[in-house]
Amino acid sequence: MKTLKIDVDKCNYGRDCGHECESACASKVFKHNDPLRAALHIRLLENGECRAIVCDQCGDCVVVCPADALKRNKKGIVLLDKKLCVGCYTCVGFCEKNVFERNPEWLEPYKCIACGICLKACPKAALEIAEVPAPSPRII
Repeated sequence: MKTLKIDVDKCNYGRDCGHECESACASKVFKHNDPLRAALHIRLLENGECRAIVCDQCGDCVVVCPADALKRNKKGIVLLDKKLCVGCYTCVGFCEKNVFERNPEWLEPYKCIACGICLKACPKAALEIAEVPAPSPRII
């Protein structure tokens, strides 16, 4: 399956680029200019390392969605069907990685779908779409 990965040796937490990856995600994918509401976030950890906060496509949210609005496509990406989503935010509360975002103007939450827009925007080439084994599902 595919997921977004970060090379922490290349990324320096936006010190040189101002988080262009987040801005590109917000503006090109979600049509707003607020990088804080992007589906990708690069954060500095207490130990000084940076980490990408993105969906690893584990699929746990698919299992708990009462409306069956979350489905995995043939590439392994978990997608949300806006027509089926009822806005209950069960997926948001269940996600241990806190990857779902909320736009106050929308009923449904959103998350990274490994579209690749951020890769093109990253001046450090620190992001990639990688083929990874599917994670083990949580027991619920």
